[in-house]
Amino acid sequence: MSDSIVLDTALCLPASDIEALIQGRMIATMSRIFINLGRQFALYPTNISINLQPYEQYYCSSLLPIAQTALAQISCDKVVVKAWARCEGCKMYPPESLDTLSQLTVWTKEALQRSLGQRPHIFLAYLRVYLLPQSLEILLQSQNRQFRPLNPSLIVSEEKPVLNDRTFAQRKHQLEKLEPALHPELEELQSAIVSLTISQPAAKQLDDDIKAFLGWSSDKLIKQPDPNLAWINDIAKLGDRSIELEEKKTNYQAGTDFENVVRDSLELLGFTIDYAHKGGAGGLDLFCSKPYPLFGECKAGRKIPNDTAVQLLNLGMLRRSDLFNQATKLIIGPGEPTTQLQHAAKIQGMAIIKPETLEKLVKLQSNHRNSVDLFKLKEYLKAGQSDEEVEKYINHVYTEMSLRSHIITVVKELSEQDNQSSKVTHQSFTVTETRVHYNATYNHRLNDEAVHEILIELSSPLTGYLGRIKSSNWNSDRFYFLRDLPIN
Repeated sequence: MSDSIVLDTALCLPASDIEALIQGRMIATMSRIFINLGRQFALYPTNISINLQPYEQYYCSSLLPIAQTALAQISCDKVVVKAWARCEGCKMYPPESLDTLSQLTVWTKEALQRSLGQRPHIFLAYLRVYLLPQSLEILLQSQNRQFRPLNPSLIVSEEKPVLNDRTFAQRKHQLEKLEPALHPELEELQSAIVSLTISQPAAKQLDDDIKAFLGWSSDKLIKQPDPNLAWINDIAKLGDRSIELEEKKTNYQAGTDFENVVRDSLELLGFTIDYAHKGGAGGLDLFCSKPYPLFGECKAGRKIPNDTAVQLLNLGMLRRSDLFNQATKLIIGPGEPTTQLQHAAKIQGMAIIKPETLEKLVKLQSNHRNSVDLFKLKEYLKAGQSDEEVEKYINHVYTEMSLRSHIITVVKELSEQDNQSSKVTHQSFTVTETRVHYNATYNHRLNDEAVHEILIELSSPLTGYLGRIKSSNWNSDRFYFLRDLPIN
């Protein structure tokens, strides 16, 4: 439980500035006076900007909808206090820093220039912001002072920081050193979708993920369950018909339901389904055209009939004889195949897997998008019963992801150790430093080349788990932590 803190003053700021601080979009405010390090105060919203500029000219485009809403919520007789802050330092910035300051805050360059006026510097105070458990209404007072007294005093705690210690330290270091934004293209994307977040849940989730990735939020990027993918939990049940028996469906409907869920499964794995083949009486259950041809036969029930391999052979040759011989052939059904079926499947080069195995593959792909490499999976689809082989592939994928998750954890641990010892933030580390710590922690024997290859992969813009500072010599590249890779 955090210790209680008594606040007797409030810092008056434009309402839109406070919203930007609460949302983690920036960690500083322009100040007219020096604020002592460690001073604590409530954040009191006002309806004026520092220079009385229209908010359309004062704020960057991504903040305009928020600025409009924040200003509209200020009434004529009271204000709503949502947060308090502690000053973590002040710094003066010269006019030549305005371009970078605009990138790292929510103010336009024009707003910063007007705030500068005839002064030689812009004065910023770094604020560590905490949310109140409940918003507090305060009567509006007309005054132009930067601070106003609170009567009665406000009792607060540090239980709800907007940013955690590490994220705030990184952002503060970036602002102090005027390091440019690491991912301006993602900031542009966030600005483009912000207007959609109110009406579209998918846009809201993407917006939250982008803000967490950019460091505007301490929330971890957590994959939310997709209600449209609830069917993946029923693949095995549909295969053995336990659901259909309870619902008293016909054999035909039970078989159709299983065929449909298998098609959905293969499509989620990355196959392109040819819907001209929809199964049914006398029809080929499924045909995938990309990334390689795959013919499939689906059998729901207690066991797979003996003639399934012959059926798949006849239907495949009848429908696409030009592709069948060289294509991958797959039978999906429950139970242990008979000796006769096993023999026929091996002769014809057909793999047999259970619905449970397919469900595991689909869940792997759902939890870790694009983790299933269909060409590597193809190598494990051996003729005959292939569940053990496919399980080996699934375990291999999890092993590879665990290795990468551990490498990320190593960089994170190095950052935390370095931060405790030297108080330096936004740390980066060489390949060798990462390799030494990894081998010592996990008792492995990776070399620098192997670690560098993984670090490059994890610092790609398409993955974004680590950041990279490129050097002319690959062994001198430096990497820093951005976000975790949880393994489900």
